[in-house]
Amino acid sequence: MSITREKKQELIAKFKASKEDTGSAEVQVAILTERIVNLTEHMKSHNKDFHSRRGLLALVNRRKKLVEYLKNNSDERYNNLVKVLGLRK
Repeated sequence: MSITREKKQELIAKFKASKEDTGSAEVQVAILTERIVNLTEHMKSHNKDFHSRRGLLALVNRRKKLVEYLKNNSDERYNNLVKVLGLRK
């Protein structure tokens, strides 16, 4: 269900804004999206796992807040992120 260290490093390298950036909104949204995809696959086969469902909803809400932050502060960064990750607007 969790993402591997290598996958996380790959996402950070792809979405970082500067050399030492590991916590920008884009990086956080990319990592959360990967975790959401993994949990969604888990939920397809374990549909009565309510503890994981609660965690999934928390991740989705956290990502939603970060995406709203980007939308309000930088249209260019928001549009680029939505396009690359394939999120709905």
